[in-house]
Amino acid sequence: MLVKLYPDNPNHREFQKIADTLKNGGIIIYPTDTVYAMGCDITNNKAIQRIARLKGVSAEKGNFSLICNSLSNLAEYAKVDNSTFKVMKKNLPGAFTFILQASNNVPKLFKSKKKTVGIRIPNHYIPLGIVEELGNPIMTTSIRDMDEVVEYTTDPELIHEKYSKDVDLVIDGGFGNNTASTVVDCSEGDFEIIRPGIGELIL
Repeated sequence: MLVKLYPDNPNHREFQKIADTLKNGGIIIYPTDTVYAMGCDITNNKAIQRIARLKGVSAEKGNFSLICNSLSNLAEYAKVDNSTFKVMKKNLPGAFTFILQASNNVPKLFKSKKKTVGIRIPNHYIPLGIVEELGNPIMTTSIRDMDEVVEYTTDPELIHEKYSKDVDLVIDGGFGNNTASTVVDCSEGDFEIIRPGIGELIL
């Protein structure tokens, strides 16, 4: 199913429908402040396994991140010191994925021995609205394209055409970007950019 959402008049009922889909173990594709992404409710392990299969990786080893709508519940999912928290606060919401030491909850969610977790708070009303309606973060992974020239598909209608049999809902929020988030590894205490992207890190 393809659902259109518009920034000037987002329909609250649509957000409820999206949250219900996630609560029922559904997989969604949605826009962020960077590329389009695929996501599910982090509390639903069957949905996490479904996404892992679609990506051709194991849930234990896949580099999935969590999309939150604020830093208020960060301690539930990650261990973060004061200096890292200050840098995150300066840069979020924004086009960054921060890699942090995982809390004890993360291995339970992914049924793995994950020691790190990626945290995203995109500067985009759709993922933030979904997380708010759902009541907990969503697991997320970028949609990559097999095309050698275009790394990320940006047209929601083409995305729907390609993934309609694999996912439960595609959210059309207009054309996406074709550059991903900047990945900053803070898990060892430094700020190491391991993938440059749209975000310009402010220290």
